[in-house]
Amino acid sequence: MTQSVDLANAINTFVKGCKTDGTWDAIKECCIMAAWDGLTGALYPLKGGAPTNIGPFVSADYNRKLGLQGNGSSKALVSSRRISDDSQNNCHISYFPTSYGGSNYPMGTQSTNSTGSMHFVNDVERCRNIGIGGGGGFVIDNALRGLSRSDRANYVSRNGGTSTTRTTASQAPVQNWYYGIFGTATSAGTMYNYNNARIAFYSIGESLDLTLLDNRVSTLMTDIGAAIP
Repeated sequence: MTQSVDLANAINTFVKGCKTDGTWDAIKECCIMAAWDGLTGALYPLKGGAPTNIGPFVSADYNRKLGLQGNGSSKALVSSRRISDDSQNNCHISYFPTSYGGSNYPMGTQSTNSTGSMHFVNDVERCRNIGIGGGGGFVIDNALRGLSRSDRANYVSRNGGTSTTRTTASQAPVQNWYYGIFGTATSAGTMYNYNNARIAFYSIGESLDLTLLDNRVSTLMTDIGAAIP
């Protein structure tokens, strides 16, 4: 009973903290993919619609303390939220890897130079950039990685506890593409660039303060780890 209470308190503290910070309303889709006693809980959205389970993931892929692990070839999630559901200059994505895995894209939309895509890949990222992606730095485990854009000229990248403002103009997103987690997506059910990371959290939505979100997610993961032996 104590463990269940501790985990519930950790999640409640996260939600209340995001509301206090002013980031909760900007989060439109979010899954905490740790803490729950099974895979169903891990894929049940904290906010927004549920992702589509491609592959599919099975119970053996889930670790209650560390999250859900891809296989790098066939398993991924497709968000219920499309890239065009958030406006060109008011958007964010983030994820929390407990183990980064391979170098393929761990989250985002499929990339071309004309789609206004958002994604991460190894030391490169794109936040509705025109042209090639910018340098995001290699992923650090157990730290939020995020992209947030609130104006046309710049976006903010968060990685390894550091936020960097990048000067690169935005481009309008395509209308019907979805975000992939453990890969990149074009439309629901169409996945590319599968990744074998283990991920415990992701969020999609409007622009927000990534430092504040990082602090809340990091505290959440610490509290989950403390509650589970």
